[in-house]
Amino acid sequence: MWLFLLLLAFLLPSRNKAGEIIGGHEAKPHSRPYMAFLRIQTPETKTCGGFLVQKDFVMTAAHCWGNSINVILGAHNIKEKEKTQQHIPVRRAIPYKTYNNKNYSNDIMLLQLERKAHLSMVVSILSLPQKRVWVNPGQVCSVAGWGFIKVNKTTVKLHEVELEVQKDEKCISHYKNLYNNATQICVGDPKKSKSPFKGDSGGPLICNNVAQGIVSFGNREGKPPQVYTRISSYLSWIKKTMRDFKLQ
Repeated sequence: MWLFLLLLAFLLPSRNKAGEIIGGHEAKPHSRPYMAFLRIQTPETKTCGGFLVQKDFVMTAAHCWGNSINVILGAHNIKEKEKTQQHIPVRRAIPYKTYNNKNYSNDIMLLQLERKAHLSMVVSILSLPQKRVWVNPGQVCSVAGWGFIKVNKTTVKLHEVELEVQKDEKCISHYKNLYNNATQICVGDPKKSKSPFKGDSGGPLICNNVAQGIVSFGNREGKPPQVYTRISSYLSWIKKTMRDFKLQ
């Protein structure tokens, strides 16, 4: 119960904080053209990450839901009015039908954009995994996001970090019955101070240029391992949802 209360208190993005990449470094500008920055009204302002999966759809975590969401594509510095940026309101937020905001199970959401993104060198679609293709423990993947890079140190530029996929037992020991390997991935070496943190929620776990996971939750200090939504478990829902709501 104590762990659940800590999760409830600390996992959701704090007001006006974009997210924290601990132990990472600044990404090369526009080297991750699929990244999306989400500014959300709940009615308070919070921020999340996301990624473009179709011209008119961004994928993120279900706990990044809000009454009003605006997406910024093509950004490196989210405080600058870069010519590369595309600001697009969200027409419809579609969380997974059985998302549970108490334990963060099924923490995945699709955002239908008001208009299609213009694809370019700095705005592009990130590939999704094939069905039943899982990442393996020991595999090195990466995560990116905007915001805190150290305790009490913020940044407005996109940062990235490489992380190692862990055996399920690592997250089972840390999170007990909150972790389900059928729909979640355990990521981050407990011996290393490298991880995303509050506000990086919704960003992609990228393995071999494919989005395998979505940043979901971790402990209050942001120490690894952390839990990611396993995208391959939701492919049927993803395809059906994007087909049903496709812009004409």
